[in-house]
Amino acid sequence: MGKTSELSILIDELKNCGETLIGISQGLSELFISADKNQKSDEPTTVTEEQSKTAEEKVLTLEEVRAVLAEKSRAGFTVQIREILVKHGAEKLSAVNPSEYEALLKEVEVL
Repeated sequence: MGKTSELSILIDELKNCGETLIGISQGLSELFISADKNQKSDEPTTVTEEQSKTAEEKVLTLEEVRAVLAEKSRAGFTVQIREILVKHGAEKLSAVNPSEYEALLKEVEVL
């Protein structure tokens, strides 16, 4: 493997790590904001539908998606997984847009 392709792989992984860190920081920020609101309010708080939907909408990470794909690949669905990746415009998982992780997982779970 050439130095350029190694560097490209490392850059992709660094981007993925950055996206993961952004997701974590957003989650922590939401926790601190909600904790701050709870401290300011003396009344018991109730969870609204919007808050429960946000809690359910977990941000998927590359590592989580990779684990599911690896499991399916070991089960013999490697060719189908590659076809799904190509359908999402990528030759490998790290090239898939993180906003497409959920849709990709839904397709893979059917296998």
